[in-house]
Amino acid sequence: MSDRRLGPADLGADLGARATLVQFSSAFCAPCRATRRVLAEVARMVPGVAHVEVDAEARLELVRSLGVLKTPTVFVLDAAGRIVRRAAGQPRKADVIAALGEAVRGV
Repeated sequence: MSDRRLGPADLGADLGARATLVQFSSAFCAPCRATRRVLAEVARMVPGVAHVEVDAEARLELVRSLGVLKTPTVFVLDAAGRIVRRAAGQPRKADVIAALGEAVRGV
């Protein structure tokens, strides 16, 4: 998708060995809670995948630099932190798994 990379300094957490699911959330966002459950479940299912949740309100500079306009917004990063996919709104589990496949194949 892009050559933009995100790392631990950007996210405040380590990247997964194979891929990272980055979720931008806000405090009163009901779809964010459902997204958190889906992404955490997928991360538990797939070895080497991390799920990192970022508080959009606390990280406005990062939100603006990435063009995040609503929560939840999810980024799928490959092992090097390169953004492979992004989606706004609550994702379906099957779509997350498919996007992870794309991220892992690139490694």
